[in-house]
Amino acid sequence: MRIRATVAAVSGALALSAFVAPAAHAAGSAPNVTFSNMKVNKGHSMVVGTAKASFSATYTVTHPSSLKATDFATGPAIYRGTSVTSPSDLFVSDEPGTCTAVSSTVLNCKAALVFTVGADSDLTNSEAGSWSVGAVAAGKDGVKWVGGLGTTKVLRAAKLTADATPEPVKKGKTITVTGSLTRANWDTHKYGAYGSQSVKLQFRKKGSSTYTTLKTIKSSSTGALKTTTTATVDGYYRYSFAGTSTTPAVNATADYVDVQ
Repeated sequence: MRIRATVAAVSGALALSAFVAPAAHAAGSAPNVTFSNMKVNKGHSMVVGTAKASFSATYTVTHPSSLKATDFATGPAIYRGTSVTSPSDLFVSDEPGTCTAVSSTVLNCKAALVFTVGADSDLTNSEAGSWSVGAVAAGKDGVKWVGGLGTTKVLRAAKLTADATPEPVKKGKTITVTGSLTRANWDTHKYGAYGSQSVKLQFRKKGSSTYTTLKTIKSSSTGALKTTTTATVDGYYRYSFAGTSTTPAVNATADYVDVQ
């Protein structure tokens, strides 16, 4: 179990030196709050490349009127494992959420989940995929962890290129389309080949907004893509990758070919 981030901010008179380990849940008197409407990155996957990445989280906190909002701090958490109190991996927000009171007992809050990739990387390749969503509330005397607030994905960013030649080309002649498929390697902190993946070659006729799939090929062990097609009319060629459980879908920037 690893907590990947700490809180070093101050919420009112309450100093939070860290979001402590889930074992602290049993110590002291945890804030009597409930969480709802937790949404990480507006419901979209969190796609992380080889640089620091920050994603928003919004949520609602309900507390008794006898508990002052300045007496506790909250934040989002994502985790993997059996529960948020017994996780195999756990990330929490770097800073407590910023909350706005909408009544004497309800707060609307926002915070950020920040991932660092580099010398002090938060992520490893094995951590790409689905995560559960939870939250934490820390008060003067204890910490409350809440799980089961939804699911999200943390994915390795991908890059895809396409280059169609020759340009221009005579009608009926062969066009060769090359490219490459790479994705972020969180272990080496660089983009590397994504081999043996199915990638579609697509074409969009000039003046049209719709792409048609011409064929499907696989990337090589080095991520390289290469195939041929016959020139018919002016238009745009691109490669399209549908994504996997650890990597999002991506489309190459289309390359225009003038057919003469």
